[in-house]
This record gives sequence, C-alpha cells and structure tokens, in this order.
Amino acid sequence: MRIAKPILLVSTPIGVGLGLFEAYRLAGGLVLLMAAMVATMGAAMASVVSTIRRERAAEQASREER
Repeated sequence: MRIAKPILLVSTPIGVGLGLFEAYRLAGGLVLLMAAMVATMGAAMASVVSTIRRERAAEQASREER
C-alpha cells in the first residue's frame, strides 16, 4: 500500500487526460459530454469529502467541550 497510493494518485489523472484526448480524436465534440460527466463526478466527490470533514470537525468540537 505504501507504493500503490502514490502511483494511483499520479496515474489516474494522467489516464483521464489521455482518455479525454483519445475521445476527442475519435468522437470530436462528444468529448464535451465526457468532460462534463467527469466534472460532475468530481464535484460530487468533493461535496462528500467536504461534508465528512465538516461533520468530523463538529464532532471533535463537541468532544472538546465536555
């Protein structure tokens, strides 16, 4: 796991970029739909992460009050 996480963090955005490039080469304008889908999924993941962090901070604050 020590080596897998950094490799995934680097290779995934590169793979998505290359995939979008190939989509543009093969289908032209349809790459806009693919980019919109990737952006939507990114926004959804960012929303989930921010909600978890906000709830965790609130939970820790309530523990410190006690």
